[in-house]
Amino acid sequence: MNWSELPDLTAVALLSCAFASVTRRSRTPVSGLWLTGWIMIVLHFGAFLFDRLPGIWGSLAEIVGLISLVWAGILFMWASVPYREQISSRWMLVAMVASNTIYLVTISVAPAGSRLLVPAAALFAALPLGIAVVALRNFNHPLRWVTVSLYTGLSIYLLSVQDRPGSGPELALNGVLFTVYLGCCIHFWWMYRRATAGAFITIAGFLAWANVFTVAPAMQTFLPNVHIESEVWNLPKYVVAVGMILLLLEDQIEHNRHLALHDPLTGLPNRRLFQDRLASALERARRTETQAALLVIDLDRFKLVNDTLGHHVGDLLLQRVGSLFAGRVRRSDTVARTGGDEFSVVLEEPTSRNEAFHVGESLLQLLKNPLDLGDQTVRIGASVGVAIFPEDAPTMESLCIAADLRMYDSKHGSPRIGDESAPIMSGTVGPLKLQPESR
Repeated sequence: MNWSELPDLTAVALLSCAFASVTRRSRTPVSGLWLTGWIMIVLHFGAFLFDRLPGIWGSLAEIVGLISLVWAGILFMWASVPYREQISSRWMLVAMVASNTIYLVTISVAPAGSRLLVPAAALFAALPLGIAVVALRNFNHPLRWVTVSLYTGLSIYLLSVQDRPGSGPELALNGVLFTVYLGCCIHFWWMYRRATAGAFITIAGFLAWANVFTVAPAMQTFLPNVHIESEVWNLPKYVVAVGMILLLLEDQIEHNRHLALHDPLTGLPNRRLFQDRLASALERARRTETQAALLVIDLDRFKLVNDTLGHHVGDLLLQRVGSLFAGRVRRSDTVARTGGDEFSVVLEEPTSRNEAFHVGESLLQLLKNPLDLGDQTVRIGASVGVAIFPEDAPTMESLCIAADLRMYDSKHGSPRIGDESAPIMSGTVGPLKLQPESR
């Protein structure tokens, strides 16, 4: 028994339990893959407890330990692939798992200088390159070609060093492990290019983890008298574990912040964020002496859809309408869901009364045709009220009241006599009608 591995096994097991606890509170596909990877790391240390057993059992424990370490790195890397749902990405995962496993088993059991090592090393280049070329017509991504380049370089390196007497197998194994964890570093950098502690710690940890397999052998070769405890070389693993936990916590905090400011059904800004953005827009308009517009849109017959077709269809309808409205306005404008079936739009400068009227008309036109909602097709209309800052109202509260009143008058077909501000627009279930305001 190799009892020197027991402290590391205990530490990694405890970190994995902490990781599992965090994952349970913020479960995502990425966190599930990360947790599986850390279970593999625990298996790696557990297997190396028995690698000094005589005969086949010690060899088997060493193979299991190496394969677990490599599989963990591959899972960490694949979890950070942005195109993971692509079928070719899944084939790439299979190719990396297969090529690494075949090579590790071959170099562990084959005699020195065996010809079996040549095709096993060639698989590192052949499988990823073949999948990338076959899938090129349907999908292409620069990160995929980084992976292909890494493994092609690994294949060339293995073919050049694996047959060296004495040190060849060790150099080859270190090359495989270096490539796997350098790939993790690159993929995490691509996925988490943000200035947070979790991202920095995880990326730096993977970089240090990869370089363990180059620095440690170099020190053994060139500085044989310098003794470093084996636990030091395992520190990058703990750094990565802490970094991943921080990433999960950062994502959970960001998710909670998003939920606090966005409608959970449509993903649009809720009333709280809408009021904040409207106040900012009016302040900018006041400072630059320009205009801003507020549109309040209320859906017609939404209650009828809910009552007759069910709340599920009503939810699909709100999601569809929110998506249509958000796709119609500029990115600098804001579409918010501010009520059950009410949406509000903030149009920032440059805008004018005519432009605001045109946007309102175009939003009504989006609802002119029937909307397909899964197995149901519904046809609705909407009523729109438009108010311009500062012409119609000098404050945010009065602007919201003005837009609400015009929307209400539009819905009930009773324009306010004598009101000379923005026109009122209304939509019906049939062809949309624009009703200019009476004078």
